Amino acid sequence: MRKKIIAANWKMNMTQDEAEAFITTLLREIGDPDEVEMVIIPPFTAIPKVSELLTQTQNVKVGAQNMHWERGGAFTGEISPALLRDLFVRYVVLGHSERRALFGETDEIVNRKVRAAHEAVLRPIVCIGETLEQREKGSVEKILSLQLHGSLADLGPKELQETVIAYEPVWAIGTGQTATAAQAQEAHAFIRHGLSKICDQATAEKVRIQYGGSVKPDNARELMSQPDIDGALVGGASLDPRSFSHIIRAALEEEAPI
Repeated sequence: MRKKIIAANWKMNMTQDEAEAFITTLLREIGDPDEVEMVIIPPFTAIPKVSELLTQTQNVKVGAQNMHWERGGAFTGEISPALLRDLFVRYVVLGHSERRALFGETDEIVNRKVRAAHEAVLRPIVCIGETLEQREKGSVEKILSLQLHGSLADLGPKELQETVIAYEPVWAIGTGQTATAAQAQEAHAFIRHGLSKICDQATAEKVRIQYGGSVKPDNARELMSQPDIDGALVGGASLDPRSFSHIIRAALEEEAPI
């Protein structure tokens, strides 16, 4: 069974003091349950503080929001896989829709970063998803297939199993809109089928696919009850520790034996 993974993407928010208050409250609310894996993805400036606060936890990991593919060098304003490892980072978000739309990241760039992450023993959370215009044109499967194949090119079965895919319908991010559970499941099932073509069915069944489109406490359980939705990449709702803890509890309820 695929263990659900719930990730808090703080984006360009949270000072070190705010991060400390968040982690303190979160751990008091949910502790360190082993049924679900949690990832806190702060801005780079708060990573050391978050890592320090999570030292004693086993199932709450630290992530980063981006990285360069080179190990080091003259890349002002960038951060390398080695620098992230030095801060005890375990996951890194790559190809987020904001990076693609605002900073011009292509599938080729994302793929270089994904391969560099694996070389550094970092686990990439690879984001793919369609815009509203693409959905209205009936191009959802075409876009997902192109992004999936382009972003994951040249990965072997082991690397794919250690990659998390985040399906983020761009039209549902920060808009208050959310794909229905059925729409999300349909996209996740298509992605898993695409993974089976990239590698094989057995590998595809082991890859975790998160949903990342305006996940909130009131829709989290229905979304994560779908057979191919293995967690959530949470944006705005992850800035409040109690709101985020409710989403984690929804995942725990889905993991509980019947």
